[in-house]
Amino acid sequence: MELNKMTLEIFSKLEQKWLYHCEPKKTRVLSIDGGGTTGIAAGTSLVHLEEQIRSKTGDSNASIIDFFDVIAGTGIGAVLATMLAADDGNGRPLYSAKEAVEFLSRKQTEMFKMKTVGILRRQRRYSGKCIDKVLKEAFTSENGKELTLKNTCKPLLIPCFDLNSAAPFVFSRADATESPSYDFELWKVCHATSANPSMFKPFKLSSVDGNTSCLAVDGGLVMNNPAAAAITHVLHNKRDFPSVNGVDDLLVLSLGGGLVSGTEKLKLRRNGECTTAAIVGIALDGVSETIDQLLGNAFCFNHNDYVRIQVNGLGCGEYDVLEQRAVETMPFGGKRLLTETNGQRIGGFVQRLVASGRSSLPPSPCKDIAVSPLANGR
Repeated sequence: MELNKMTLEIFSKLEQKWLYHCEPKKTRVLSIDGGGTTGIAAGTSLVHLEEQIRSKTGDSNASIIDFFDVIAGTGIGAVLATMLAADDGNGRPLYSAKEAVEFLSRKQTEMFKMKTVGILRRQRRYSGKCIDKVLKEAFTSENGKELTLKNTCKPLLIPCFDLNSAAPFVFSRADATESPSYDFELWKVCHATSANPSMFKPFKLSSVDGNTSCLAVDGGLVMNNPAAAAITHVLHNKRDFPSVNGVDDLLVLSLGGGLVSGTEKLKLRRNGECTTAAIVGIALDGVSETIDQLLGNAFCFNHNDYVRIQVNGLGCGEYDVLEQRAVETMPFGGKRLLTETNGQRIGGFVQRLVASGRSSLPPSPCKDIAVSPLANGR
């Protein structure tokens, strides 16, 4: 039995080396959708992804961020992405996937605490103070320092919608490295992208030097699926990704957050009108599905380089997302139900990640390099 196990390990190593030499190294992108407050589907996928990486590398300390070059997230997906990317001060991630999911699960009721507002106290909203308290706890180092975009292990992208400019605003480590006018505290970034207008007031925040301000609402309204934003960033950021010339040079894993606008959530008011929450849910799911369709078209000649993990909507819930049969977007319209499960697709994707080796990008940017602020902050 031991001999069979040893033989299996030897052939596994040989397969990885063969794949590494036969396939040019690609830039790896991890994208995590927003939607809802639990992040169950994305969190379950992330924990499985990390377990697969550790199993296939034989390294119990390996992390997701070791095998991806850039990570993007929106809403609750942004909180997960930021927890995975935040630097513990030693060049390692502050949280493992399991630790991040457990933290959010433990803090769920505290983070999203309902309160009544309005003259007649009939409106129900989440407390901004409560979510701020939890996020500050998550992104404050042991020495009491609040971590910023520069304090991340890998390039990080988090979108929101800025009411001041009436346009999307993407928080980026690349911009934060160039100027303190685009460096923001991580807890503020996560609140900004999570400020769903049906649940929170718009969130006002400023950069660390005070030159850039933003009145933010939920990034999911414009980029609930941030995969396209991440790909665009990689294609145009020649400083960090000089070898990327097109989608042929990319390997993308996009994790859905579950369907926000499920049938049971689309209840109408008594007068037949949609509720605000239902409209927001439709917008979030619509944005995610549109991006998935566009990327399915973009990767039509190398569809294995783009893997989308999402609840298939066939009556199953978010908790068993790994056991559900995977759904793949067909080029130029339509979807098909695959024979393999979402868990198996993640396993196959990890095989390629491990075969191509760990990310070679530098971790956190040097915090001692002086940069000149932009002439005009936004």
